[in-house]
Amino acid sequence: MSTATTTADRVHVVLPGDVDDTTAPSGGNVYDRRVCQGLAAAGRPVRETAVAGSWPLPGAAARAALAETLAALPDGALVLLDGLVACGVPGLVVPHTRRLRLAVLVHLPLADETGLPAERAADLDARERATLRAAGAVVATSDWAARRLIAHHGLDPRRVHVVAPGTDPAPPAPGTDGASRLLCVASLTPRKGQDLLVTALATLVDLPWSCECVGPAGRDAPYTARLRRLIEGYGLGDRVRLTGPRTGAELTARYAAADLAVLTSRAETYGMVITEALARGVPVLATAVGAVPGTLGRAPDGKVPGVLVPPEDPVALAAALRRWFEDPALRGRLKASALRRRESLDGWPTTARHLDEVLRRFGREPWRNT
Repeated sequence: MSTATTTADRVHVVLPGDVDDTTAPSGGNVYDRRVCQGLAAAGRPVRETAVAGSWPLPGAAARAALAETLAALPDGALVLLDGLVACGVPGLVVPHTRRLRLAVLVHLPLADETGLPAERAADLDARERATLRAAGAVVATSDWAARRLIAHHGLDPRRVHVVAPGTDPAPPAPGTDGASRLLCVASLTPRKGQDLLVTALATLVDLPWSCECVGPAGRDAPYTARLRRLIEGYGLGDRVRLTGPRTGAELTARYAAADLAVLTSRAETYGMVITEALARGVPVLATAVGAVPGTLGRAPDGKVPGVLVPPEDPVALAAALRRWFEDPALRGRLKASALRRRESLDGWPTTARHLDEVLRRFGREPWRNT
């Protein structure tokens, strides 16, 4: 990236107000923070504005704050809006697409959040469609997500760009005995499917294992309560631990102790915890939803560094886990593939460079002020 910058190179980034909240970390917030840091480190002026609110359907104060933020931007400014902030309020965002070079970064389509009432999902879907069709550019985090946005919302493929998350280099995880320590890093929400994992583990009580579910409860207190009841009902309270959110050294220690990373999501547009595990040579067992197969990828020798199972199928999940526990040769092959896969992972500087290239191309395009 060039270090010769001017005011015209500045990108105004509008983020959710909890982007730096370590008590509720999310993949989207990590992505936002790391690309802002990467763009700034490479010499592009970045001006961040975090808008607090219950996005994507905020209250009056948050709506007023976003309206004020957008109104204060000069005509022709290059703006990157987090989709969680932008996509639920087309009435505020769309009018500004006539005077701003506005790009929207979509981490998860709003209607893809599991458990939404049908009417709410349809309303969010319509709002998102209106926002993305008006935006000058749309940034998705995977090829799969880009294809889905293009097909579902009828977007011009030339305006949709893929900028995948990066990973940080990490030493190989020593694990425990090579088999028994499971790690699930994900917010406690229905979309992440920890209930499926607990149901599967309940059929494997004859085997020696322990499982840590690391992640915040988020906004779905009923789901967390149901998950705790499920764990206690199966008598797994001493084997499945809900640790709450962990970041920094604490999260690093969890990965270092893991033998297998597990992600049982019902929907994923990327799955950053997969590459975080692979960066440490930890094999992955995951549901084959959305972008997950592509994120898991293959080692340079063509081998898959993990196991994929059908979604919403605790029986298949339990069978795959049993094979993992009972087959040392399988574990050895997957561990070796995970160690090789870590060599081909892109870092966050690559992510920032790709985003910078997208923004520069977008900034040079004729201004869509219609």
